Amino acid sequence: MRDLLALWAGRAVLKLSRRLGHGGSSLPGRVALRIQPALLRRLAGKLRWGSVIITGTNGKTTTARLLSTILQDAGYRLVHNRSGANLKEGLTSAFLEDAAAAGRRADIALMEVDEATVPEAVRELRPLGIVVTNFFRDQLDRYGELDTTVSLVGRGTDAVGGRGFVVLNADDPLVAALGRGRGERAVFYGVEDDRCGKRTMTQTREQRHCLTCGRELDYSVFYYGHLGRYACPGGDFRRPAPDVRAGAVCLEGARGASFTLSVRGEGEVRVAMPVPGLYNVYNALAALAAALELGVPLSRAAASLERARASFGRMEVIPVEGRNVLLALVKNPTGFNQVLETLLGDAPAADGAGEVGDRSPRNFLIAINDRYADGTDISWLWDVDFEVLAERGARVGEIIVSGLRAHDMALRLKYAGVPEASVRVVPGLSEALDRALAVTAKGKTLLVTPTYTAMLELRDIISRRGYAPPFWEAEKT
Repeated sequence: MRDLLALWAGRAVLKLSRRLGHGGSSLPGRVALRIQPALLRRLAGKLRWGSVIITGTNGKTTTARLLSTILQDAGYRLVHNRSGANLKEGLTSAFLEDAAAAGRRADIALMEVDEATVPEAVRELRPLGIVVTNFFRDQLDRYGELDTTVSLVGRGTDAVGGRGFVVLNADDPLVAALGRGRGERAVFYGVEDDRCGKRTMTQTREQRHCLTCGRELDYSVFYYGHLGRYACPGGDFRRPAPDVRAGAVCLEGARGASFTLSVRGEGEVRVAMPVPGLYNVYNALAALAAALELGVPLSRAAASLERARASFGRMEVIPVEGRNVLLALVKNPTGFNQVLETLLGDAPAADGAGEVGDRSPRNFLIAINDRYADGTDISWLWDVDFEVLAERGARVGEIIVSGLRAHDMALRLKYAGVPEASVRVVPGLSEALDRALAVTAKGKTLLVTPTYTAMLELRDIISRRGYAPPFWEAEKT
C-alpha cells in the first residue's frame, strides 16, 4: 500500500511540476521517498536487465546521453535521468517518470550518479555495471580533497564485485587504479594519438603520484589535465593497455570530432561524430565500451555515435534571432580549459559561423554563479587558463560577464591580461544575453560558458522566448 501511495504522490508532483514549467527532476523523487524510503530499490528490482551507473567529475551527462542513443538504437527500453539530477531523489524521479509512461517495463536503468552518491546508489540499484569517466578537483566546498572523491567511487566499484563490469579511463591514473585486482571484469578505454597531447603539462594540480609507492609518475605524453600515458618509475603501476581506444583523432573545433575506433579482438572502424572536443572523444569511448559489455555489436554502436548529439547545455547549439547560441557548461578548471581550447579552435563554433578555418573574432558570454549546485567556492576560476583569451586576442571579440559573481570573473580576466575595453559586466542574465546577441552579427555564433545554475537560467530564458523547448522535453528527442 505504501508503495502505491508513494508512486501516486510522486507522479502527481511530477505532473504538476511540468505544468508549472519546472523540470520535476528531483522533487517528485523526494516526495515519494518520504512516503516509501525503499521505493528506489524496489523499482530498480523490476528492471528486466538491471542498472548501469555512470560517474566521475566531468562527462557524466554526455557519456550517458551517448550511451542512451546507442542502447535505444539497439532496441533497449531505458529509464534514464536525462535531466542530470544525479542524487538519490533524481534517480527516483527518473523511475517515476518511466512508471507514469505506458508500455512494457524498462530493460535497463541508465543512471548518471554524483560521485558522493555512488556507494548509496550501488546499494539501491545493485548495478550490472559502472562507468567512471575521470577525476578532477571539483566543488571543493562539497567534497574536500580529491582523494575523498576517489575513495567514494572506489567503495562503489568494490561493492559491484565480480557480478558486474567496470569501465575505466586508462589515461587517468586515479581512475585506472580502481581496476587493480579486477581481472577481466575491468574494461579500459583511452586515446592512442600523441598528436593530441603535449610532452609537458603545467596547468593541472591533480595528483600525479603512484598510489602504491607515492613516487611521481613519469609521463611520455599529456592529453589534457593529468590524463595521458604514464608509468611509475619504480615499476609499481603503469597505464593499462586500453581495450577500447581512439587513434588518428581529428578535432574540428566545435563542429565535431572523428577518430579510428579500435576494440581488442573486434577490429576497428572510423567514427565521425557531431559532438566536439577531445574530452568528448573520451566520453564516446566510455559509452562504446559500456555498450559492448551490454552486447551491442561494434558496427551498430559506432553508427549510433555518428547521429548522436550533445545534451542540453553541453555544446548545445540553439538558433536565436538569426544567430547560433552555443551553450558549453563549465564547472572546474580542466573542463573550462578544454571548452576554451575547443571553442578557439580553427573550425567555426557551429553551423553558420563561417567556413572551416574562419578566424574571425567570437563573442563570449561567461556566466558565473556560486549557488550550491555550482560550488560556492569560486577560487577555481584562478586555475583556468583565461590567459589564452589574451594570447589569442584576434580571435576574441567582446566578452560579456554575468551572473552572481560577474565582478569576480571580470577581475580574473583583468589579471589574465584581457583588455578591459573588451570586457563588459552585465550581472543580470537576461540583460547579458540581450547585450551578447546585439553585438553578435547574424549568421555568427555567440559562445556561452555558464556554470550549472546559470546555464539552467539562461536556457530557461531562451525557452520562454520560444527558441527552444524546455530541457526535459529536449532531452527526450
